[in-house]
Amino acid sequence: MVYLAFLFFFNLISCFPSSHAQNTDLKLPLRAVNLGNWLVTEGWMKPSRFDGIINKDLLDGAHVQFLSTKLNKYLCAENGGGTVLVANRISPSDWETFRLWRVNESYFHLRVLNKQFVGLGNQGVKAVSNTPTHSETFQIVRKDDAPNRVRLKASNGFFLQVQSETLVTADYTGSSWDDSDPSVFNIAIVNTLQGEYQITNGYGPVKAPQIMQAHWDSYITEQDFKFISANGLSAVRIPVGWWIAQDPNPPKPFVGGSLKALDNAFTWAEKYGMKVIVDLHAAKASQNRFEHSGARDGFLEWGDSNIDETVAVIEFLATRYGGSPSLGAIELMNEPWAPDVTLDALTKYYKAGYDAIRKHTNAYVILSARLGPADPKELFSFARSLNRVAIDVHWYNLFTDMFITMTVQQNIDYIYNQRSSDLDSWISANGPPILIGEWTGEFGAKNGSMEDYKRYTKAELDVYGGATFGWAYWSYKCEENHWSLKWMIDNNFIQLNMR
Repeated sequence: MVYLAFLFFFNLISCFPSSHAQNTDLKLPLRAVNLGNWLVTEGWMKPSRFDGIINKDLLDGAHVQFLSTKLNKYLCAENGGGTVLVANRISPSDWETFRLWRVNESYFHLRVLNKQFVGLGNQGVKAVSNTPTHSETFQIVRKDDAPNRVRLKASNGFFLQVQSETLVTADYTGSSWDDSDPSVFNIAIVNTLQGEYQITNGYGPVKAPQIMQAHWDSYITEQDFKFISANGLSAVRIPVGWWIAQDPNPPKPFVGGSLKALDNAFTWAEKYGMKVIVDLHAAKASQNRFEHSGARDGFLEWGDSNIDETVAVIEFLATRYGGSPSLGAIELMNEPWAPDVTLDALTKYYKAGYDAIRKHTNAYVILSARLGPADPKELFSFARSLNRVAIDVHWYNLFTDMFITMTVQQNIDYIYNQRSSDLDSWISANGPPILIGEWTGEFGAKNGSMEDYKRYTKAELDVYGGATFGWAYWSYKCEENHWSLKWMIDNNFIQLNMR
């Protein structure tokens, strides 16, 4: 929004003297590591961060299904929303899946496929409202000795009941947990998110600031920058969320403090002669539906209407850090998802973000390629019209059956053959510099030996070393050992043979 840009302008104080020249000494290719799960939460990387949350399995974005114990049928938002709820499905799919919006540890809004919220209607329970109010609030009451057995108390004080397969009402007063009780459901949690929204809203406004500050102060410290530099790396890529631009008072449930941590990172980077890539990992409204995009419920809702407010975040970062000798680049967005994020909207945003940065610094601008069904070269001609721009691609031998069914040697061969061929074709296409902005030591084959991991990461370093802008390992720390560059170095699983 335009008013946000003015708000940021009058509230910004740059941390460093403004200078376009300070950012022209970047020595390519960069050898970098991502500081994931520091300023943008990714719960899988350190699950214990969520341990203090009551009902931690019922966080924002949890996908839940309700099976009536009386009818043995699933609660369903007919047509995916816009009309009544029924209970007549013998197997669950999208219409029978509800996404939680957590109000507190016991009360929730239920969002359906077409993005309406379940609430009370004149005749039965419906999913018709686009905005949740008190009428769309439900208490999930769990049985003490069987937490997956639940009842749903509506805002009128009564429980939902299935009177028949086609009539679900909120008018039941019984208290039985028997299978024959029409208000009893078995809840199945089929998907969860563990991102910044979930951890801050899960702990709540009193506890979350303490939890997050303790994490920021301890997860990455000056000693980590010293370690990174001592091992021959020249840069860090730091994911940030859109809420950092409104620090110290971001919109709830986000909490202030991450901006100071980012300030510290620039100070430490300068001390140890390193560069910083600031990566807008989480854009407001979510550009890819993943937890690391700050999504509340897994819906991708970023589009044309979000461009101005996203550019305002970029301008905030450029204003604050544009004069820092440690600024290597600003990445405008991480992993936009095709086709939901259209190429037209993305290039429109990328041009506006580029222009905003150029008002403050001549640092490199990084454009993330779209994930999903998109041509990896689709941004090349656009990028050629801009100055000091790089394209970011992410390569993992994971997440698809193809890699899982490969042997260790086949994964290694894939790096030397397919990845190498792709990279060579991009470079020879006279396109912009290429950053392999995320890759890791883990691969799809199971039960790899230490020697296997050494050979696999050697292949990655051999090939990705040819990326003209450089590479960034994901990530510096992670409880999944092979994802952690620090663990890989400490345990001699990787040899960083820097050129």
